[in-house]
Amino acid sequence: MTEITRVPLRPIAKGSLAKLWVGVAAAVLAGAGLAWAAVPAGVEVDAITEGTGASPKVGDVAFINYVGKLENGTEFDRSRPLPIPPGLLPDGTPLPLEEGQVIPGFIEGLTQMKKGGKYTLTIPAADAYGDSPPPGSPIPAGANLVFEIELLDIMSRQDFEGRIAVLQQMMAQQQGRQGGAGENGPLGPPEGDAPQR
Repeated sequence: MTEITRVPLRPIAKGSLAKLWVGVAAAVLAGAGLAWAAVPAGVEVDAITEGTGASPKVGDVAFINYVGKLENGTEFDRSRPLPIPPGLLPDGTPLPLEEGQVIPGFIEGLTQMKKGGKYTLTIPAADAYGDSPPPGSPIPAGANLVFEIELLDIMSRQDFEGRIAVLQQMMAQQQGRQGGAGENGPLGPPEGDAPQR
């Protein structure tokens, strides 16, 4: 009969097994940390005051007050009140949530907000203008953008367009009253024609 050479194994010292598991756990955590650090930063929404209403969806029109800044605090844009009669549209600047209307990070951030809240929205350059900011803009290439946003109201695109149509009718009526209707219409005689006496 053939005999197999035996190799004596030493018993594991007390506490060595625990050290082995701690080492394995540390290696896993280090790997996860490196993987997380390698993922590019996305859009961040931080609530200053959490809203209690609904969240806007793609296709809606959000009415907001906002201030846009670079990461160093330099302001590059801010909302302004619209010169329209009160009550026709909600307060704030209307912002259609549609691709091509605003930068992608703005849509992603606004859909995470709730009506009535105030938020800080941080948009990385990749979700903003990237390396191609608008010509003449104070935004440098590759800039991350920070917005302070107050979400005042939300409206469907259809309702918004209906109200804009009413506003246009009101403006046309107002212009008709201001121009007066003389013998040659509201604008006077056609160019080159002298009024006849």
